Amino acid sequence: MASVKRKAAAVAASAVSSKRAKVAAAAVPAAAAAAAAAEPPVGWKKMWAAIEKMRKQQIAPVDEMGCDKLTDKKMAPAVVRYQALIGLMLSSQTRDQQTAATMAILRNHGLTPTNIASTSEDELKDLIKSVGFFNNKAKYIKHTTNILLEEYNGDTPDTLKDVLKLPGVGPKMGHLFLQVAYNKTEGIGVDVHVHRLSNRYGWVNTKTPEQTRKALEAWLPQSHWRGVNKLLVGFGQTVCTPRNPKCASCGAKKLCAYYKKEASDIEDL
Repeated sequence: MASVKRKAAAVAASAVSSKRAKVAAAAVPAAAAAAAAAEPPVGWKKMWAAIEKMRKQQIAPVDEMGCDKLTDKKMAPAVVRYQALIGLMLSSQTRDQQTAATMAILRNHGLTPTNIASTSEDELKDLIKSVGFFNNKAKYIKHTTNILLEEYNGDTPDTLKDVLKLPGVGPKMGHLFLQVAYNKTEGIGVDVHVHRLSNRYGWVNTKTPEQTRKALEAWLPQSHWRGVNKLLVGFGQTVCTPRNPKCASCGAKKLCAYYKKEASDIEDL
């Protein structure tokens, strides 16, 4: 009987130990776990430095109209954070120029949680009608604003988990928002430019921006996570454009997998 009890106790202890191990593993930041998961692509540092050099020579739309430039810094900090969040929500599948113009309209209207809460959804749609998918965005903004007033006293959440619970807010927006509003870098904000260029350079081989985020976080040093979005977005807007990229004048072309392939294809003709 005693041996049965000892065996049962051992099994129970093993189960508890296993459970604690799983909890501990879950507590390890995903970023730290991802960082050891993949080897960096050959030559990425030289490519990064070349792009960085070119970015300093030319101002891109994101440099003047990114979400960090669209808030009224004279307002209370909580309102500034709210405006940054709204700017990001508007920016999805919308050019920076359109987002900036729409944010100016909203600021003129009164871009505070209480004022947006009292603005009808139809009026809000009319105010933001120049951005893509404005009908859905108006609905998301209204819902999000109500949540912020009810659960955060008009302020915004400061954790990724809670930010991602807000309607219409995905990983890209969540990571960029935390960087801008709370100076927290917990992951990479990957939009269409970062996704496209990362694949073009052979840094990743992915089908979606979210896959690209995870793939980049698996090898890119965390010290580069904050800067990669603006670096590649600006470069994608000015030099490495979706169609007809300016390869001839690009200082990174000799390091670029895309250029090498294009040059090889031309030679084969």
